[in-house]
Amino acid sequence: MFDPVAFRLGPLAVRWYGIVIGAALALGTFLSLREARRQGVEEDFMLDLYLRVIPAAIIGGRLYYVIFTWDYYRNNLLQIFAIRSGGMAIHGAILGGLLVGYIFAKRRKQSLWQLLDIVAPYLVLGQAIGRWGNFFNQEAHGGVVSEEFISIFPGFIKKQMNINGQYYHPAFLYESIWDFLVFLLLISIRRKPFLHKGDLFLLYIIFYSIGRFFIEGIRTDSLMLGPVRVAQLLSILLIIGGLIILYGRHRKKGI
Repeated sequence: MFDPVAFRLGPLAVRWYGIVIGAALALGTFLSLREARRQGVEEDFMLDLYLRVIPAAIIGGRLYYVIFTWDYYRNNLLQIFAIRSGGMAIHGAILGGLLVGYIFAKRRKQSLWQLLDIVAPYLVLGQAIGRWGNFFNQEAHGGVVSEEFISIFPGFIKKQMNINGQYYHPAFLYESIWDFLVFLLLISIRRKPFLHKGDLFLLYIIFYSIGRFFIEGIRTDSLMLGPVRVAQLLSILLIIGGLIILYGRHRKKGI
């Protein structure tokens, strides 16, 4: 089993989860800045945007998680701030980032659709990397599997998915692989002439949600709304909404 703590600075424990998430954010920021320059968007504008969107995404992701696990946090209020230990929801992060990004883009008279297209491939790449933070925390896994099944994966995966003497589906790995495939799709088509502003982001939403819907079905730590898995419900809504918007925009343009 991997120690979730990478190293210590005096009393401060630096966890692998935080390092992985930080690396994903840094790489996504660097690559999207390069794409923004190619599209003629000023680097200073993008940096100002990220200084607002990234904190909003972190807060949104944490609040979303806390809201749907309130039965635990109501009696452990200080744990709400223990982000380094895990407990983030990508849907909350996207909603938080979108809200602040929309306000900022509108004030600066910048096309929100263009900005979303710039960040979409690197957002899903960051998600692919960020899932490995779940690996170190032994979370975002599926149900119990046999040793024969888990042995098809590399040894370090098998070892980390041995929790209290039982092996579990490495659901984090499935989503990481799916996210990376979505990243490859987006960067392979992002220059195609049939795409309009916003199409790349909508395709990200649709394809990410398809994978998340199925992978969420095997997870054991899903956020729940009564008997319904919240991520699955939201994935269905995002797929339908994304397809409707995509179809409507192209139909309106006569394509």
